[in-house]
Amino acid sequence: MKEKVLFICVHNSARSQMAEEYLRKFASDRFEVESAGLEPGMINPLVIEVLKEEGIDITGKKTNSVFEFYQEGRRYHYVITVCSKEAAERCPVFPGVGPIQRPHWPFDDPSQVTGTREEKLNEVRAIRDQIKQKILEFVQERSSG
Repeated sequence: MKEKVLFICVHNSARSQMAEEYLRKFASDRFEVESAGLEPGMINPLVIEVLKEEGIDITGKKTNSVFEFYQEGRRYHYVITVCSKEAAERCPVFPGVGPIQRPHWPFDDPSQVTGTREEKLNEVRAIRDQIKQKILEFVQERSSG
């Protein structure tokens, strides 16, 4: 049975989307993965662009509401927040599948980057790479179990 993972951030527009896509890319054989936001918005165009550089296309993908998932009674083994501690504290408490784990991985918010278009892209690439590395560590830790 695949373990179920939910990534949560504020708008489901960047960090949770990247985490979802990398976990799907690296371990879809072992994990079912979704992402959602506290206040779903539109996916950040810079995130779409930097993920395309990695061969991941989320063009046209919709954002999800964490509260809708909760109301639907979805259950997860891992509910991982990838936003600020303050935003993570607003997340609903999901009933788990067995003992639920709730790690918090704070990453910078791509919507807050500033500068020229190229400077913004470079900052979003750095955030992408941090998320990718954390996902690889997560997969590796669960492999060595």
